[in-house]
Amino acid sequence: MRIGILGGTFDPVHNGHMHLAEKISKKLSLDKLIFIPVYIPPHKKGAKVTQARHRYNMLKLAVSGSKIFKLSDMEIKRKGRSYSIETLRRLKRKYGANAELFFITGSDSLGELDKWKNLEEILKLCKFVVVERPGFETGNPPENIIYLKVSAKDISATQIRSLIKTGRHLSGILPGMVERYIYRNKLYV
Repeated sequence: MRIGILGGTFDPVHNGHMHLAEKISKKLSLDKLIFIPVYIPPHKKGAKVTQARHRYNMLKLAVSGSKIFKLSDMEIKRKGRSYSIETLRRLKRKYGANAELFFITGSDSLGELDKWKNLEEILKLCKFVVVERPGFETGNPPENIIYLKVSAKDISATQIRSLIKTGRHLSGILPGMVERYIYRNKLYV
């Protein structure tokens, strides 16, 4: 089984995330792609993050109806800072030695790999996939990393939060059910 792992803050999940997940799933011939929202992002110390339950609920709405996209709350249930190594160890135990895990991250993370906890073990547990993000050059990624060019949508969660705060139009950048959830719960205002 080929399993993609897409972790992140997802504050909020947007059409850029969903588009990327669809393209990656096809390019890597994934059987399943698991979205895993973090409880507290380890590399965003001091950043204000929307409550985990809201981020999880938005993702649940975004992946509903997909046969390939799944959602895991393992990092939310664990609480505290989320480290990729702990998640990968747990997924490897759950799916077994024969499962191929593809850990997906954006090219903006390449410059910070030296700060990742147990990077060598991470690279042994999975195939590390780096996807180009607009505005972040990759240079020459290390040999043991799969580099994918995917036509990404230039959407950022920061931009979305700012648009909501200023009352501007969100058409086309959020899944409809996620947009309704945000307004119903008065998030980012």
